[in-house]
Amino acid sequence: MMLARLGRFRKSIRTNKTVYPGDFTAKGKRFLHGFDVAENRPTSIDPFSYTSGRWLKCDSLQRKARHINFDYRALCQKAVEACPGASEIVRHEKNEGAFNRVFILHMDDGQRVVARIPFRLAGPRRLATQSEVASMTYLRQYTNIPIPKVLDWNDDETNTTGTEYIIMEHASGVQLHGKWSSMSTHQHMLCVKSLATLVKEMMTLNFPAFGSIYFADAPIEPAIKIRLAEGFCIGPHCGAPVWPCSPVELSLYGEKMSRRGPWSDIESYCSGLIDAGYRRLPDAEPAVPRLDYQGTVQEHLRLIKASDEVIRKLITSSMLRNISTPLLLHPDLHKRNIYVSDGDPTQIVALIDWQATCIEPLFSYASEMPDLITSPMSIPISAGTEDVPALVENQEKTKVEKDVSICQQTFEVAMKAWAPRFHDARVTDETILRVLRYCSTSWRDSAAALRQELIELSQRWTALGLAGSCPYQPTAEEIQNHRKQYEDFESLQRLKLFLIRATNSNSGGWVPSDHWDAANEAHQLAYEEWMQTARDGDESEMTEEKAKKMWPFDPPRGSGMSSHAAMEAISSAG
Repeated sequence: MMLARLGRFRKSIRTNKTVYPGDFTAKGKRFLHGFDVAENRPTSIDPFSYTSGRWLKCDSLQRKARHINFDYRALCQKAVEACPGASEIVRHEKNEGAFNRVFILHMDDGQRVVARIPFRLAGPRRLATQSEVASMTYLRQYTNIPIPKVLDWNDDETNTTGTEYIIMEHASGVQLHGKWSSMSTHQHMLCVKSLATLVKEMMTLNFPAFGSIYFADAPIEPAIKIRLAEGFCIGPHCGAPVWPCSPVELSLYGEKMSRRGPWSDIESYCSGLIDAGYRRLPDAEPAVPRLDYQGTVQEHLRLIKASDEVIRKLITSSMLRNISTPLLLHPDLHKRNIYVSDGDPTQIVALIDWQATCIEPLFSYASEMPDLITSPMSIPISAGTEDVPALVENQEKTKVEKDVSICQQTFEVAMKAWAPRFHDARVTDETILRVLRYCSTSWRDSAAALRQELIELSQRWTALGLAGSCPYQPTAEEIQNHRKQYEDFESLQRLKLFLIRATNSNSGGWVPSDHWDAANEAHQLAYEEWMQTARDGDESEMTEEKAKKMWPFDPPRGSGMSSHAAMEAISSAG
């Protein structure tokens, strides 16, 4: 009822211009004249602060996590030195992503390079940068995948620039997202086939363990290094499953996460996921009690223990073991990371952004869907793409669906022929895989979410072809209590989706800087309507206090909640 009332005024609170959230890339001003020596920066961009957007949740924390103090002029000098024949930079561009800041530097001799520096939340110090460079180097050496060449890098922030950095060639060609909407269905199909060819190449690589790729001399304890090839090794995992990759997690847990691998078998890999789930839990119950569906620390301990028992039995099945081989795959095969020939956009000329590339079990990639084969009408609102309005508004729905269907069939047929095990993983029932996927993040996702996966798996265990019985057997009372909690969980998801659309934000509440005022206004109106509905409604359905706790973003200023209380609520929510 409350969500229905919110829907009545949705159109009135939308911002004037459609912004498709999830795209953290926002081009900064170009440097055309002068360099402020005193400020150690070009006169027209701010190299140190995050300026591309703001957040409706944890805004100060988010921006602080992306502020970097470093010597920008020293970084520019490194870039010039990496370009033989260049003597100075004549133009600077600044782009920002969720986990890094990128400077596109134009040299006086026409060369272009990319200087990339990571935010603190990108992964473990030194290791995340070294792993990205090592992965790119390894793939350039052992495959024909087109990857920009790294010209210079340093994983030690005590270097003269004051930050870790990677300087690499600028990709040739143009970004696929800028071409896609003008391409024919036949061109789409050929482009998907080109991408499938590159995925096939990655599938041919063999790895002895799960983790991340490093150079053999990486600053890792020698005892845990697993040799990969001459000059390379496998070391600790740098990705999100076992590493806190949000400012809230970093502020709560710092870098105390351990047991990040490498893991030589699937049993130890899964133990690492379970350990990550335990270590994301606070040491004590939050000062502000959580909503019932979110769960207490004790409830999460119980559910993670149950997940451990279930996973131990799952991985003994031949069904899962057949799709558990170590695999290295690009973590984000989306159109913004794919560069194509300007003259022939069916030809892929570069894949960029290899940050957080890890060696995972094949089943970990089962649900990964390149946005080339995803309908714009089914893309989660947080995924975001500037192609959506061109595709959805300017073409008939049936034509779009036919185009997507052809692209999906092309990709799946190619995978079935060229990478049959990967295809097997992609058609495996998601019920089997979701407990593996979510056991490490239950505190963030809620107890109800993980419990739902355990219950569904338990109920369908035999029908899914799994031997014996599921180790998790919920009681009738537990199922009854869960139903109400899961209703609250689903209500919150619907509320959040509504807010994302109403404010043109993404799932984290990110809004482009130039739409911040409009998003704030929409957010304020929605919050006021939500709270008024709670006051007017039946308290058995929703109390005012529960309505405040369910609000997925920070309460707007003037809403009556103190900043201290808001931070307590954020910490409780995880």
